[in-house]
Amino acid sequence: MLLRMSTLFLRTLRDDPADAEVPSHRLLARGGYIRRAAPGGFTWLPLGFRVFRNVERIVREEMDAMGAQEVHFPALLPREPYEATNRWTEYGPNLFRLKDRRGNDFLLGPTHEEMFTLLVKDLYGSYKDLPLSLYQIQTKYRDEARPRAGLFRGREFTMKDSYSFDVDDAGLDRSYAAHRAAYIKIFDRLGLDYVIVSAMSGAMGGSKSEEFLHPTPIGEDTFVRSPGGYAANVEAVSTVVPEAIPFDGLPEAHVEDTPDTPTIETLVAVARELFPDAGYTAASTLKNVVVTLVHPDGTREPLVVGLPGDRDVDAKRLEAQVSPAEVEPFTDFAGNPALVKGYIGPQVLGSQSESKIRYLVDPRIVPGSRWVTGANEPGRHVFDLVAGRDFTWDGVIEAAELLAGDPAPDGSGPLELARGVEMGHIFQLGRKYAEALDLKVLDENGKLVTVTMGSYGVGVSRAVAAIAESTHDELGLVWPREVAPADVHVVATGKDAAVFEAAEALANELVAAGLTVLYDDRPKVSPGVKFKDAELLGMPTIVTVGRGLAQGVIEVRDRRTGEREEVPVAEVGARVLSAVRGR
Repeated sequence: MLLRMSTLFLRTLRDDPADAEVPSHRLLARGGYIRRAAPGGFTWLPLGFRVFRNVERIVREEMDAMGAQEVHFPALLPREPYEATNRWTEYGPNLFRLKDRRGNDFLLGPTHEEMFTLLVKDLYGSYKDLPLSLYQIQTKYRDEARPRAGLFRGREFTMKDSYSFDVDDAGLDRSYAAHRAAYIKIFDRLGLDYVIVSAMSGAMGGSKSEEFLHPTPIGEDTFVRSPGGYAANVEAVSTVVPEAIPFDGLPEAHVEDTPDTPTIETLVAVARELFPDAGYTAASTLKNVVVTLVHPDGTREPLVVGLPGDRDVDAKRLEAQVSPAEVEPFTDFAGNPALVKGYIGPQVLGSQSESKIRYLVDPRIVPGSRWVTGANEPGRHVFDLVAGRDFTWDGVIEAAELLAGDPAPDGSGPLELARGVEMGHIFQLGRKYAEALDLKVLDENGKLVTVTMGSYGVGVSRAVAAIAESTHDELGLVWPREVAPADVHVVATGKDAAVFEAAEALANELVAAGLTVLYDDRPKVSPGVKFKDAELLGMPTIVTVGRGLAQGVIEVRDRRTGEREEVPVAEVGARVLSAVRGR
């Protein structure tokens, strides 16, 4: 295919869009790949849509190769299946809900577990029909409160979601492994750096779950890894729990005046003055953080999380633990007089306590551990308060932030923290959706059994942004060959007719050889502008036909390495084909 820039629907920009926060958004918009249509929604322009379709092609080829079959559902879906699984409510405000003219409830699909389940239920009824894997590449909708980072977090996005159906758990293990292997091939072909980490299933439900994360400083997900190979999303990391301590010989709790100590730092300073030999640090203190849980039915519940004072509550870890409830700041101290702001202690906490407020603690708070914490009086703290002896709790919660150097749960060494973007997620759903929607088949003994399912997603539009983010340089985009919108960018510079004739002939030769060529044939655009556009647009090979033509040579340049070569005119076509085909 020959794409002529003189007629291509393309306008490059000199300046970054005002709302572009990350390099991929800035460069895709400046290069005329995407155009903002609404908050969290983008129009794909011709070059951008070619990249998108190349990513889609790679995903489709690998899904087909593993034996999955493609279907396609509508984006507008009825309420009833999501009501049956309770996700009509559990999805909360992230779900786009609407009514038709008859007053029937619909939603814009954020994901399609229910629809795939019902489709298989409608058509299959025997173990002989399974195993089965189905997939689609479909537009999804989620009403993000704060769309950001261009294609990384939008309200409308494209995802490949696939679903496996098996008679038993052993079959699910095989389907899960097949999808995992296919994902490795997909991300390898896309040229993306990725880390496979253990994850939580969240609103999807199910048991085993892994994410494919692309490491990047702009990522919204924090993950950890250890020298011994442990890797997990922070939400899935379990704390190494200390041994309980016998109560015998522990000192009695005592309350001390600690005026003007509403923060951990001020408390530690006063504690060191009062007891200089005790070695108090922030980790010696018990911090009690109050939040409000908003449940899907609108019920509001205060919750107190107790954790060592050298750590803060990690919002994502907390949200993962209390899902589908949402977390909001707590403000109603007037309605809960037992809570003394800045001096909250566990003595008044717990569902059976004076306050009746549920109290969950970090796993490090084990029986026999001693703490400095609030005495529930302004300006006073209690010292040597012993867990399990002087106070109790309703349960344990993994909500504290992780710190570099924390031990890995599997003993493989200290943890390192990094940030990444989720590119793919695979789940062993089990029987949650099959049970809710009554998907059963007859087994080989003629007995009805509930089908077990897996769910597997790849962010197709997000992959375009991740590739742009990870391969650009200071001049512009640098597309890998597998996804580039064109194989080669031919640039004709100057005003000499012979230059344009030679460039045209070369472009046609390359197209005849099966390549896609982006040809800058604009007659009234300066060489400087053309060169800048070529760098910005980022085709893997850039061929410049210009002043060297008089000496019988044409410049061939590798966009990624910057290597330039003056090639005789008669050899340029073969040289470019060799570069494109990797020979």
